[in-house]
Amino acid sequence: MGTLKTEPARSRPDLLASPVAAAIGQWAADAPVDVDDVLVAPIDADLADTAAFCAAYEVGLDVSANCVVVAGKREGVLRYAACVVLATTRVDVNGVARRTLGLRKASFAPMADAVEATGMEYGGITPIGLPEEWPILVDARVIAAPHVIVGSGVRHSKIALPGPALGALPGAQVLEGLARAV
Repeated sequence: MGTLKTEPARSRPDLLASPVAAAIGQWAADAPVDVDDVLVAPIDADLADTAAFCAAYEVGLDVSANCVVVAGKREGVLRYAACVVLATTRVDVNGVARRTLGLRKASFAPMADAVEATGMEYGGITPIGLPEEWPILVDARVIAAPHVIVGSGVRHSKIALPGPALGALPGAQVLEGLARAV
């Protein structure tokens, strides 16, 4: 976890976006990962972007996970999904993600749309607390990591949790090959 100073996320809703705090508050008692294993750490909001964050807090790119919002139309309806991949990889948006979502064409959602749809800050979007109708596609490398660090919904903190927890989120689907190495 580098130099992050973590504490249980449920004790620090001030470090979480509203939808994230609500999801943490409703964490299932029978979830494969205990809610107290979901940690949060304050960070400098100016260092929230992955490369700057990892360098400043001595966190490896191999334990930093990015959550990107993709969009595409199916049957004339705009649909969103989240893709979670390690920072050492990039989402295969128009390959695995597009096919899995059953879309003809997929692209990264425009920033303003992603922020409005999630209720989270750009650069802090996380798979925890997304709209329940959204699929969450998680690259298999993420759940293979003992611990990963993801956004918290805001730029001034990060969440640290066991990688397998992301594959167990409601609506999550773990996929081999969702991401490609950079």
